[in-house]
Amino acid sequence: MTTSDSASPKKKGLLRRLYDWVLHWADTPYAVPALFVLSFAESSFFPIPPDVLLIALCIGEVKKSYRFAFWCSVASVLGGMAGYAIGAFAWEHVHEFFYRWVPGVNEKSVARVSSLYEEWNFWIVFAAAFTPIPYKVITILAGVCAINFPMFVLASAIGRSARFFLVAWLFRTYGPSIKDFIERRFALVTTAGLLLGIGGFLAVKYIL
Repeated sequence: MTTSDSASPKKKGLLRRLYDWVLHWADTPYAVPALFVLSFAESSFFPIPPDVLLIALCIGEVKKSYRFAFWCSVASVLGGMAGYAIGAFAWEHVHEFFYRWVPGVNEKSVARVSSLYEEWNFWIVFAAAFTPIPYKVITILAGVCAINFPMFVLASAIGRSARFFLVAWLFRTYGPSIKDFIERRFALVTTAGLLLGIGGFLAVKYIL
């Protein structure tokens, strides 16, 4: 067994503990500030997607779903801008940290994304903002590759808002039925979210 293989269960255990830690904020008076901070951090370095806490808050207060989605979107786009800044201004000093600790970020992926950005810049950012592909990887590499910043912000805002407001819309539209379903199967839903996050990292690792 290689060193990376033996470390894998530990990393998965840490990810699960982080996942549970994110969820616990839903039952505190600081739920919305926590959602904002976590959404910001996830866009540049934190591994757990904010959808986890967003869903938990929507379950608790369906009528405030759009408000939660709004703050989640704003914070995430601001975090994406911070990730861009890391790539643009601090990459020389922090790249070893990201190569070691952030799945999907390595010399090969930087070169690959740089070439993709030349043709598909808007759509790469939008896809990462909307899908389980780790958004943080794309925000940092966008800065490294110095893609057009206003275009980056626009693609991020559209993709992130579409993703989080879709969650909110589902709760506002289907209300009690989707709430009851998720409450009965919350462990399954959160586990699926965790697997989607891991799958996104693997997609970046093997595609890029």
